[in-house]
Amino acid sequence: MSLPVLRNPVARRLFLARHGLGGPVPGDLGGLIETLGFVQVDSVNTVARAHDMILWSRRPSFRPQALDTLLARDRAVFEHWTHDASVVPVAFFPHWRLRFERDAARLAPRWQQWQGDFAHRSDAVLRRISDHGECGSGDLTEGEPRGATGWWDWHPSKTALEYLWRTGRCRLCAGRGFARSMI
Repeated sequence: MSLPVLRNPVARRLFLARHGLGGPVPGDLGGLIETLGFVQVDSVNTVARAHDMILWSRRPSFRPQALDTLLARDRAVFEHWTHDASVVPVAFFPHWRLRFERDAARLAPRWQQWQGDFAHRSDAVLRRISDHGECGSGDLTEGEPRGATGWWDWHPSKTALEYLWRTGRCRLCAGRGFARSMI
């Protein structure tokens, strides 16, 4: 049995088409992201944020607020970790369930050791979201000690919120710079 041969010109066309660079990509922005599989969200902003440039290069009519609309209003995509923070089509969410279960099992003991007893805050955080809608970690600090070391100095409710997000129990609904709101 011989192996199939894929000549370079055909391989080039397939590669470019699969990455949305071989010509116009049919459908809307959500369809484009589904065709790509995901788009890495990147804070690098030399000319524009990297994910905005990726989407614009495939659809020149793209405007950054359109991605925010897909995420926050339409909920057609969700943000999570692939190899980095990425926007993923919500149609792929069921395929993430195993990852969420694995992350729950892997992160709980590590974060317990790192951050202390954050698990007791999970129900309160979910209740806060249920009663009041979206919230960020800054909305959950009442009565909790805050450190002075910055970025990784998480209070128990922030840790619970991040854990709930990483395990698929709540999702990002809006981003404000590096601050995120969950629902």
